[in-house]
Amino acid sequence: MDKKIAKKTWTVKRIGTYLGIALLVSFVGYQFIFADRRSTFKTDRDKLTVSTVQRGEFKEFIPQTGTVEPARTVYLDAIEGGNIKRIVSESGQLLKKGDVILELTNLNRELTVLQQEASFNESINRARETKLNIMRNDLDQRQQLALIDNQLAILEPQYQRQKQLYEKKLISKQDFERTEADYRYNLERKRITYEVYRNDSIDRIRQLKFTAESEQKMMISLNNLSKILDNLIIRAPIDGQLSTPHWEIGQAVSQGQRLGQVDIVGSYKVRVPIDELYLPKISVGLPASTSFANKDYRLAITYIYPNIQNGRFEVDMEFEGETPQGIRRGQSLRMRIELGQASEELLLPVGGFYKDTGGNWVFVLEDDNKAVRRNIKLGRKNSENFEVLEGLQPGDRVITSSYENFGNNEVLILN
Repeated sequence: MDKKIAKKTWTVKRIGTYLGIALLVSFVGYQFIFADRRSTFKTDRDKLTVSTVQRGEFKEFIPQTGTVEPARTVYLDAIEGGNIKRIVSESGQLLKKGDVILELTNLNRELTVLQQEASFNESINRARETKLNIMRNDLDQRQQLALIDNQLAILEPQYQRQKQLYEKKLISKQDFERTEADYRYNLERKRITYEVYRNDSIDRIRQLKFTAESEQKMMISLNNLSKILDNLIIRAPIDGQLSTPHWEIGQAVSQGQRLGQVDIVGSYKVRVPIDELYLPKISVGLPASTSFANKDYRLAITYIYPNIQNGRFEVDMEFEGETPQGIRRGQSLRMRIELGQASEELLLPVGGFYKDTGGNWVFVLEDDNKAVRRNIKLGRKNSENFEVLEGLQPGDRVITSSYENFGNNEVLILN
């Protein structure tokens, strides 16, 4: 009799099938839960610039180019017009204050000055003649008073004697009355003459003061007339070096025309144009630094020009301490103007990445072969570093070159 064979539930085939299904499900689940599904991009490591985030001193500054100028310049402007008669000093020559540079000639102006001088001299002579007449009138009145006093000195004793004699009936009444009339007439004459003299004296004082002031003003005007002709001679206003355009004998010069300038030798400043965006941060006293002949020098802003032209304003900067030897007027200097006090900050070197990300994210290296996108926040910037506010730590390695070819990928594989 045949024996019924029991069928096995777990065969090798079934076990293998279920095991394969389990492995497949596990793989899919792993991929779904744990696998990195971020988009990747492969690039050559040699084409990248990698910088390390680190703490350091942050100085907010702006790089600018300035032009060397003399610390003090005095311009030569023609006060009087004319034609060049003689050239005494050439451009580039070192001058002392008062040295003659040019001589001009202006015949019309010279003739006008001579006529005005003659007119002033005539007016001065009239004023002096008026003054002389006033003094002569004063003398005449004083002589009249002196003459009256002399008459009274004679008549008064005579009057007193005849009065006594008349009271004693020793002389006639007619003789006494004649003497008395002469005496009283001279007394009244003295009173009137003195009153006139006193009033005239007050007026004379006023006239003499007015005449003296007029004469003084005319003398000043006369002296100034001679200075008008002096203005035809151009002299050095200070000690310094002369800078002028080319001149020719006989060349016409108009009134107010700029003929050149005299610069103080050995003392310089730097004129720096700055973008108007920085105007709120610029103030007198801000420091700056520059390098010349492999040596660093310090400067400070001394003056801010109020006018803005073509979106830029200018400042004057002067050297603090030593002035570079060998610099010349018109030479350009590269400098860094510091906008604030230095502080200890987390720093990320400046690079081309900022143009592509706006400083909102960067690629940070996880190892030598992989870089991952990370959101960050940057603060202030100078020409060398960004101030890192969030998202990075000291020692992080960041790709700071351009991200132009990376697209929207989140992971970079470095070959």
